[in-house]
Amino acid sequence: MRQILVGILAVIANQPGINQGAVGRILDIKRANMVSLINELVDAQLVCRLVDPQDRRAFSLNLTEKGAEMLQICLERISAHEQRMLEGFTDLELAQLRDLLGRIARPVPVED
Repeated sequence: MRQILVGILAVIANQPGINQGAVGRILDIKRANMVSLINELVDAQLVCRLVDPQDRRAFSLNLTEKGAEMLQICLERISAHEQRMLEGFTDLELAQLRDLLGRIARPVPVED
């Protein structure tokens, strides 16, 4: 599973019935790319796509049982990997690391 696919599964798991356009906006994925990514997940039977009853032009997305299981496996692997990476850090070092990573993640204002 690629990182982007796990992200899509996580968004759908947190918002069952979401449409693919909304998933794309949340993850900042271009609309043209979303179609092929969702098709990949549908073909793998991880996501089911249904016509949205509110908007017949849109599709609502839900995880299949297989999709929920795959997401759980991926999250467990990510957690185990993070634990291995952080072994040996003191509590102070972990706090410093989180602070520094938080600074990187903050949006930087663009100057004109």
